[in-house]
Amino acid sequence: MIQFLKDNWWTIAIVLNYILAIIAVTTILFKSINPTKTLTYIIVLLVFPFFGLIVYYFFGQEYRKNKIFNRKDVLNDKLIKSINEKLKIDPESIAKYEANADDDQIRLIQLLQKNDKSPLTKYNDVEIIIDGENKFDKLFKDIEAAKQHIHIEYYILKDDKIGTKFLDLLCQKAEEGVKVRLSFDDVGSKISSKMKSKMKDSKIQFHAFMPVLFPRFTGKMNYRNHRKIVIIDGEVGYVGGINVSDTYVNYPENEKYWRDTHLRIEGEAVFSLQTQFLTNWNFVSDKTLDLDHSLFPQNKIKKVQPVQIAASGPDTDWANIMEAIFFAIVTAEDYVYITTPYFIPNDQIITAMQVASKSGVDVRLLIPEKSDSWTAKHATNSYLEQLLKANIKVYRYKKGFIHAKTMVVDDIFTTIGTCNMDYRSFNINFEINALIYNKDKAKQAKAIFNEDLENAELIDFKRWQNRSNITIIKEAYCRLWAPLL
Repeated sequence: MIQFLKDNWWTIAIVLNYILAIIAVTTILFKSINPTKTLTYIIVLLVFPFFGLIVYYFFGQEYRKNKIFNRKDVLNDKLIKSINEKLKIDPESIAKYEANADDDQIRLIQLLQKNDKSPLTKYNDVEIIIDGENKFDKLFKDIEAAKQHIHIEYYILKDDKIGTKFLDLLCQKAEEGVKVRLSFDDVGSKISSKMKSKMKDSKIQFHAFMPVLFPRFTGKMNYRNHRKIVIIDGEVGYVGGINVSDTYVNYPENEKYWRDTHLRIEGEAVFSLQTQFLTNWNFVSDKTLDLDHSLFPQNKIKKVQPVQIAASGPDTDWANIMEAIFFAIVTAEDYVYITTPYFIPNDQIITAMQVASKSGVDVRLLIPEKSDSWTAKHATNSYLEQLLKANIKVYRYKKGFIHAKTMVVDDIFTTIGTCNMDYRSFNINFEINALIYNKDKAKQAKAIFNEDLENAELIDFKRWQNRSNITIIKEAYCRLWAPLL
């Protein structure tokens, strides 16, 4: 028997591989997932022995349905329920708001409220921040002023020049008695042992999100926390595209200019950010944090700027951000301006953009000319002809790398956050966006978009069609892997 196994080990391994592959294929076919994604997994499993099983193990599991990320402990807490109850706008205010709001805008608000317990918050002061250096100037001042707690959640956190300054300041505040709780993604972040030791000595509570054995080799591992959140004393919140790394700050020595967008929020929407942080903190710390009213202080803002916080990921029942973006596009009447560093959309978003454009809506997409990922660049390019055929204007940013994740619609709606226009952000990673229903902010976001177009080139459809066959083959190859990117 042992000799038989030795003589036929390769055949046995292949047979076992395909038995497991067939089981995996059967499982995939019984799932109601995107046909393109289904076909991709089937090809990988059947054409690439062993490698296909590894890919499926790491990328093919549907954790949203399996519910391994449990958020009920926080959402069912009496304090959270009472806060969400207080945030509900009274019927008289709703009537006034609906009288001045667009019908589709009201339906979008209702969509998110039903999907993910995302209350519409009324009293907020929202500031759009352009680029990392401006964000960190404001953030450091707010951290220095912190009195009770600082809650932080980042995908990328490195103890380089800006990161060391950031972490040193947190250590200082922790030593002053401020409660500092920090969560960072284990794949995206890189913090030295020396800095971790200093953080520990300073009494900073910190946890890596879903630690992996070899973070350096798992850059696209599934179910990463792609959010960038800071909450200070429950009064000030930050959310957007800017991580903590020198890459995001335009130092003179940096090789390329980095264009990004972030938000600073004061007001009731900070409570929603706080709730999202707490659900993640319970997961990474494996402890239930005692909640009290110091985490949700009395709101001091009286300015009316309606904001909803939309979160999506394996801990939500629905792809909330994607649904909000889809609905905003299909109900647009005048224009839709989208900025994203990665455009690898699902069929719903492609169709929504095409239908909007063909119905007379001015649909524009701004992407980087040069990507930080060869595969993502060619996968993105593979979708552009579909857009150009529908008279969608596609611009490529030339000044540097544009990493902003924004959309503005009809001078009434703006979304800024962490979500890219790709499969990974829509379906796999933990993401968070702020949805702003305010004309002044929408006009500001539109002006920023138009300023960025001054550093961009409009793609000519005829020239695009004449790109080389080698380029088209690269695009087709990378598009095949799009559901996994």
